[in-house]
Amino acid sequence: MKDFKKLKIWQRSHQLALDIYRASKIFPAEEIYGLTRQMRNASTSIPTNIAEGCGRGSEAELARFCQIAMGSASELEYHLLLAKDLGLIKESKFDLLNQEVIEVKMMLTAFIKRLKADR
Repeated sequence: MKDFKKLKIWQRSHQLALDIYRASKIFPAEEIYGLTRQMRNASTSIPTNIAEGCGRGSEAELARFCQIAMGSASELEYHLLLAKDLGLIKESKFDLLNQEVIEVKMMLTAFIKRLKADR
């Protein structure tokens, strides 16, 4: 069992989730059960799946949960684009958050490759 809080990928994805919560705070009230919730769920799913994978018994299980986290990161990437296109976030905020998502995805890819290589 790994301590997920020590993993850089978990720390980075946790920070991303915090940033998404802050950014979505300004969304209109009618989006609370729509895009706001979807973005928050996708963003928290990333560190959640990493943490759950760390609690499993093997590197293979951790890699599998990291793949699920990757899917959530891709989902979040689309939600950010939608929020920008709907005018809910400014282009500059989109650029920052989208870059964070891309970096998390790159870190996940590298981590998954390392886990698979260690097997």
